[in-house]
Amino acid sequence: MLEVVVYMKRTCPYSRQAIALLNEKGCEFQKVDVAADEVRHEEMMRRCGSQTVPQIFIGGRHIGGCDDLYDLEARGQLDALLGRETRDSAAP
Repeated sequence: MLEVVVYMKRTCPYSRQAIALLNEKGCEFQKVDVAADEVRHEEMMRRCGSQTVPQIFIGGRHIGGCDDLYDLEARGQLDALLGRETRDSAAP
């Protein structure tokens, strides 16, 4: 399975929404709380050029934030990106 990393802050509602969707998908992921960790916050900014959270990476690829993650889900692309078989592709 691909590595999924979510740079987040516990107090951020968008971080919580993104984490909820990944949990709903049964996805294992690493949460990196950047609220009190300046080193990890700088790491996030180097990786994606943004200082807002959440910032989501799947298989090393920057996906974007919460809205981007939900947009992938709405377009039916998130399961494939996570390396999961979708219901449609499982049908004979």
